[in-house]
Amino acid sequence: MTNNSNLEACQPLTAYFNRFIPLSQAEQGLINTKFHPHLFLKRQFALQHGQVCEHFDFVVRGCLRLYKVDDKGIYHILQFATENYWILDLTSFHKKKPAQLNIDALEDTMVLRITYDDLIDLYLKAPKFDRIFRVLLENHFMLQQQRMVQLFSSTAEERYQLFLDTYPHLLTRLSQVQIAAYLGVTPEFLSRIRGRMAKGDRR
Repeated sequence: MTNNSNLEACQPLTAYFNRFIPLSQAEQGLINTKFHPHLFLKRQFALQHGQVCEHFDFVVRGCLRLYKVDDKGIYHILQFATENYWILDLTSFHKKKPAQLNIDALEDTMVLRITYDDLIDLYLKAPKFDRIFRVLLENHFMLQQQRMVQLFSSTAEERYQLFLDTYPHLLTRLSQVQIAAYLGVTPEFLSRIRGRMAKGDRR
């Protein structure tokens, strides 16, 4: 890809970073050299269990999911990543260990990705990015903790309502099976929840 093409491809990410902290021309130039676009077709893996997670991905358009398949073949979805969201297997990426999780595309998805070595080099050349990514990872960690608390202490109806409140843009983009796997219920149970909520019955 030419420099001009990469510059155009990285514009959504440059705009995203500028909402955190305004970037200098030199810092914007680093984005264009460190991040690279990649297209995942629907159902294509960005990461498979057992591989080392080599990239930190920013979604420009489309939808990726991060999930675990248990010994019974049941899918447990930890995260959906759509436009302006980030996704990776954090432990595998930083520790260079085989991934315990999978990432695949639920839609044709364009990402901008950076390797671990390039990320560290980005921190060294422009400490502003170190601060930005620290905030991103802190926010991600807090969201994951909140999800764990919800799974342990909230009813399925409460978790579904929170999903509707937090991700209204995903309701028409995800199947009932995908939403159920995120909530930790069966698709049949989710269907009953939807039916009860439609009637105003939260029992």
